[in-house]
Amino acid sequence: MTNRLPQQRWQIADRQPELTQTLVAAVGLHPLVAQVLVNRQIHTAEQAQVYIQPESQRLPSPLVEFEDLALSVELLQEAIADETLIAICGDYDADGMTSTALLLRALHHLGANVTYAIPSRMKDGYGINERIVTEFAEEGVGLILTVDNGISAYAPIALARDLGLDVIITDHHDLPEQLPPANGILNPKLLPTMSPYAGLAGVGVAYVLAVSLAQALGKLEGLTSQILELFTLGTIADLAPLTGVNRRWLKRGLKLLPQSALPGIQALIQLAGVDDQKKQLKPDDIGFRLGPRINAIGRIDDPQKVIELLTTEDQGLALERAMQCEQINKQRQELCTQIEAAAIALVENTPIDYQGQRVLVVCNSEWHHGVIGIVASRLVERYGVPVFICTDEADGKIRGSARGIEEFNVFEALNYCQDLLGKFGGHKAAGGFSLAKDNLATFTEKLSEFAHQLLEPEHLKPLVKIDAVIDFTDLTGEFYRQIDQLHPWGIGNPEPIFCTKNVRILEQQTIGKNHLKFTLGQTLNGQIFSIKAIAWQWGDYLPIPSPLDIAYKLKENRWNGQTTLELELVGAQPSTITPRQYPPTQAVPQSNPALGEEKTFSFNDRTYFCTLENQGQTLKIRNDQGKLLTIKKGQRRGKLGDQIVDITQPPFFQMIKTAIATLEK
Repeated sequence: MTNRLPQQRWQIADRQPELTQTLVAAVGLHPLVAQVLVNRQIHTAEQAQVYIQPESQRLPSPLVEFEDLALSVELLQEAIADETLIAICGDYDADGMTSTALLLRALHHLGANVTYAIPSRMKDGYGINERIVTEFAEEGVGLILTVDNGISAYAPIALARDLGLDVIITDHHDLPEQLPPANGILNPKLLPTMSPYAGLAGVGVAYVLAVSLAQALGKLEGLTSQILELFTLGTIADLAPLTGVNRRWLKRGLKLLPQSALPGIQALIQLAGVDDQKKQLKPDDIGFRLGPRINAIGRIDDPQKVIELLTTEDQGLALERAMQCEQINKQRQELCTQIEAAAIALVENTPIDYQGQRVLVVCNSEWHHGVIGIVASRLVERYGVPVFICTDEADGKIRGSARGIEEFNVFEALNYCQDLLGKFGGHKAAGGFSLAKDNLATFTEKLSEFAHQLLEPEHLKPLVKIDAVIDFTDLTGEFYRQIDQLHPWGIGNPEPIFCTKNVRILEQQTIGKNHLKFTLGQTLNGQIFSIKAIAWQWGDYLPIPSPLDIAYKLKENRWNGQTTLELELVGAQPSTITPRQYPPTQAVPQSNPALGEEKTFSFNDRTYFCTLENQGQTLKIRNDQGKLLTIKKGQRRGKLGDQIVDITQPPFFQMIKTAIATLEK
């Protein structure tokens, strides 16, 4: 049997020693951490300072950046003063729901008369429509406020204006050729690309409007933290770029979430199993735990449940709604698993020549269109080509979702096929569309035609971008701490990926449903350095052969009070290095017991402090007067202050044994 490995293409960043050295000297970074910054186009000390400490950047006022912001604030001030009914029109994804909840909270706090509506994913599709506008007018609404939608809704906005309603659009989607006739439009796509506000998601635009309005009314106190939490949740769940003000505000928001004052977020954190003892959450906690539970409702249930979850002050209702999110997310996971398996079977049994077509189009009338976007992402990971996945609508139409790859622009592809489509929208990486069933074959042909203009055969494997090639001995506690300070990771600021070559698998086993756990070893100067690793969804590749070159992210593993480093594998290839032959030697555990954490012990009625560093190669013992004993593994002599001492002699030998026993507890 031939062992398989993930089919990938690796792009290893070029070393740029001069730029790297500039950052090392200016900011005091580890050289490999400096290389990570250089790979993200951070080349000067000033850029590095803003990246590491976003609060140090002087921000331009949003009132200057957003041309219609002052007018929008004025319209809302008048509506609040006149007790005009304001209606928010949201969207059913995490960004749209958190935006809606954010503005509901803000407007209630500011004394507004406010209601809301969210289009039905099943009946309406995306965005404000003429039915919603008509219903708002009948209810006596005087001002419509769209969130995360509206920029492409020319006809509904024109109808609202004809009916005498004021309209403010807050959106972040790509601009159409003709902007709708709203009173005010707030969209970061109208800003210069270098603006720190350019990467805001819908919830970010809502946050800017809410804060600006509250400042104008002198009522910001008591509002900022609650809406900042919703901004954080929505921005990460919507995969917005974590650059500019997003990075600055998220660093604040991620610290607020573990001790959230919002009952709904407290309940979500509790049920999702997120550690609320953390000083701050990380984007993965939201992206993989909180976000999916919110998104699941919008995909297959009623978004009103999420709005209630995020706006209620009632602990009981919050817990009830969070439990519904939990239950529906499990249904969503099962649907995704079933549809993914059916799509893979369709691709491989037909078979579909997706490499020849440069694009994969799959369609099935039974698939739930609320989750096909998630499945599209998984199929991109599996096959490495742009994926367009569709399901039938009741009216003889097809509705679909698309996900792209690095060299492909989904929105441009849909635009190329616009004569065949009904509604469509999106951006470079993802999109949604609808079309008549009869147009599917022609649509597939035209997408393939577009893809052939951009994609070569070598592009049709998932791309892994690697920051640096390093050895296991580089993975020290201090190195991890510096990397960890560069959070939050996400779109526009990807988590660093490192490569280590010529790695041997010492142990491998399946855990959970389809994951693999490893002990990996790298031989350097005749000694094996080992470290634990995990690979999600790699069960199909078992057993994995070695030696390997591996690509991975660095993770912290907390277990039984101990903190160790482990690797999260994202790629593997047969080793490109011919290993040198060394005599067998005992493996040295790579991840030190506590990532440099200092422990206390008593010896001869005195208190000492000990720590393991340099991957378990260096033991340091400090007394309560600050005097330091340093011992390197395998050496008979150590350093006590500036003095060289024989550590096999009393009292050192017994003291070292006591320290090691303390660290191993």
